[in-house]
Amino acid sequence: MKGNNIKTPDSITKLSEENILFEDNHIIVINKMPSQIVQGDKTGDRPLSDLVKDYIKVKYKKSGDVFLGVVHRLDRPVSGAVIFARTSKSLTRLNALIKNREIRKTYWAVVKNKPPKESDNLVNFLRRDEARNKSFITGENNQNAQRASLSYTLVGSSDNYYLLQIDLQTGRHHQIRAQLAGIGCPIKGDLKYGYPRSNSDGSIHLHARKLNFIHPVTLNPVSILASAPADPVWDYFEQNFNDF
Repeated sequence: MKGNNIKTPDSITKLSEENILFEDNHIIVINKMPSQIVQGDKTGDRPLSDLVKDYIKVKYKKSGDVFLGVVHRLDRPVSGAVIFARTSKSLTRLNALIKNREIRKTYWAVVKNKPPKESDNLVNFLRRDEARNKSFITGENNQNAQRASLSYTLVGSSDNYYLLQIDLQTGRHHQIRAQLAGIGCPIKGDLKYGYPRSNSDGSIHLHARKLNFIHPVTLNPVSILASAPADPVWDYFEQNFNDF
């Protein structure tokens, strides 16, 4: 089996207010479910961006088209916090924050194998294979390689799994998935990167846990915390290590 076959529940047809983490006139932050795509793709499934537009149109009684800017994306099997811009002004400024790496992104990842170090900074060069929709660690001299950097800390464990907190320093294709697999720690459920079994719903246990940034218009600091999806593994770590 290649990759992850995501099962989309019938219930994921509109935006639940429970999944709205932050909302004002300029931006809206959503806790994405693992079955959702952020933006439309070749599957033809309705993306999260459309659901957010529907929500705004109904809530604010918009008669015309609703503007919504996609600021960044998460892979379909990944869950967690995603920022959307509600105005072109905020989109331009959020894009600048992304470009200048001024949005701090912190992830949770559940892995089966204990990492070789309690904490470490990983620097690799990744080559993206678009035909296979996969990234590979390669040599620095590969002309198609891009430098990828992240730091991780082991913050919890259960009888069967380890919880890693990851601070993403660059935003390469499948970066966390490829780099953790490179140290022998593929993410739970991630068949594409070497985990031996899929999750029953096709998700992987990678979650965009926190976002920290300066609001693009008000200039106030914004800190977002996204709860992990409900399942026994995530529930255990939420209950026992939710300070991270």
